[in-house]
Amino acid sequence: MLYNLFEYLDEYFKIPGAGMFHYITFRSGMAMIFSLLISIIYGKKIIKFLHKMQIGETVRELGLEGQKEKAGTPTMGGIIIIVATLIPVLLFAKLDNTYVLLLLLTTVWMGAIGFLDDYLKMKRKDKEGLKGRFKVIGQVGLGLIVGSVLYFSPSVTVREMPANRVLVEEVASKYDVKSTATTIPFLKDNEFDYSILISWMGEGAEKYTWLIFIPIVIFIVTAVSNGANLTDGIDGLAAGTSAISTFVLGIFAFISGNVILSTYLNVMYIPHSGEMTVFIASFMGALIGFLWYNTYPAQVFMGDTGSLTIGGIIAVLAIAVRKELIIPVLCGIFLAENLSVVLQVAYFKYTKKRFGEGRRIFLMSPLHHHFQKKGYHESKIVTRFWIIGILLGIFCIVSLKIR
Repeated sequence: MLYNLFEYLDEYFKIPGAGMFHYITFRSGMAMIFSLLISIIYGKKIIKFLHKMQIGETVRELGLEGQKEKAGTPTMGGIIIIVATLIPVLLFAKLDNTYVLLLLLTTVWMGAIGFLDDYLKMKRKDKEGLKGRFKVIGQVGLGLIVGSVLYFSPSVTVREMPANRVLVEEVASKYDVKSTATTIPFLKDNEFDYSILISWMGEGAEKYTWLIFIPIVIFIVTAVSNGANLTDGIDGLAAGTSAISTFVLGIFAFISGNVILSTYLNVMYIPHSGEMTVFIASFMGALIGFLWYNTYPAQVFMGDTGSLTIGGIIAVLAIAVRKELIIPVLCGIFLAENLSVVLQVAYFKYTKKRFGEGRRIFLMSPLHHHFQKKGYHESKIVTRFWIIGILLGIFCIVSLKIR
């Protein structure tokens, strides 16, 4: 909203400083400052409201140290993240940008699913919440919308730079094309087009690439949002690791949306994608501000309202900047948490069927609970997971040059 206002003031009244709103970097910085202030200042009021409404965490007895003390801690704190993200984006981003609109939809959509889940848990006073199949339906629905928009929308393009590397926007714009190409990290010829997967159908098969592309988007959105949900088990873990992943995606978005930087680094240029940097800055500020209250000992938990939302946002961001194939590295913590549950359940069922008694690989899953059972304090587990997340993030950034 403010972008259009200051654009008008700059064009017709030449007000000093109004032109600053043309710069993504300025608007991103303002969005982050605003989101930090909103999450820290108003976060406390939201926590008090949740406490007053007796929206507290119901804890199952798992034999973990410090677990009983968490009972009654306000949950649904993901509302803080959502509000602190949306308000600055509405103020500072270009609201006619397709990528920004998709991210706003993702935030509200996944937030609504998570909120309903948390509400049902609170109402029933147990950990059941929304049935798993309804969560999946919601995730699939979002993936279907995101995949369809990214595939069919004429505003979602990539730019094939000419041989002489013309950098002037007005000249180069004629090279904008629809494409289902993505990026394979660490390879020199690193572009992969999903249409290859359907080329066996013969000539003209590429127009049916959506049959492959949209299901892949659905899978990624579902997998990453569930990974974030499983990671949210101890104070500060999900918010901290998500902030690290989001920062890296912010770098990718800024470079991919800048014709000069993308050309210099030989990265796929995606017109208008740089505007996502404003959203990412706001989202990062909200996550960091939320950590003010979520670090050990937590004053509030994000609940599914937050965890499903941050997972969905990270998935859509990665897909939009054509970096979804780097998710297993970038979101390595989410992947490890997911795999620990899958392996634990599969091995337990297999050994029970074969030996008549179920056996376990980990002391408990998800993975962070395994280390708790081994006697590590949760703050130490979280800090070390953050460090691993930072290393993985650096590794992903390095992929821009190492091929």
